[in-house]
Amino acid sequence: QEHVAESGGGLVQPGGSLTLSCKASGFTLDRYTIGWHRQVPGQEREGVACSSNIDGTIYYRDSVKGRFNISRDNAENTVYLQMNSLKPEDTAVYYCVGSGVGPKYLCGSNSERFLQVWGQGTPVTVSP
Repeated sequence: QEHVAESGGGLVQPGGSLTLSCKASGFTLDRYTIGWHRQVPGQEREGVACSSNIDGTIYYRDSVKGRFNISRDNAENTVYLQMNSLKPEDTAVYYCVGSGVGPKYLCGSNSERFLQVWGQGTPVTVSP
């Protein structure tokens, strides 16, 4: 059974850093485009960063460009999201997701319809 599990969330002060991990099991990372979504309760889910399994293309949400970095470790079958210069508006539950579509679509609007694997989420709170 295909499964992903997130870890690494927590409380951090504005300007701080966190690294989220997404461990895949039941499949290898090269099967899917893998990315990170986030959601604030009562708001729509949004794509943050998505990485192609085909050509290495990466899509970042405008608000995180230059601050977040998504990377894959195929040997560990794990995807990471390095988050720097965190802001209070980055506060959300972060979900690891996988799909057969490209990163622009996996991180685009209404992308939940494309999901083939997703995790339970890890909360990130950015607060003084």
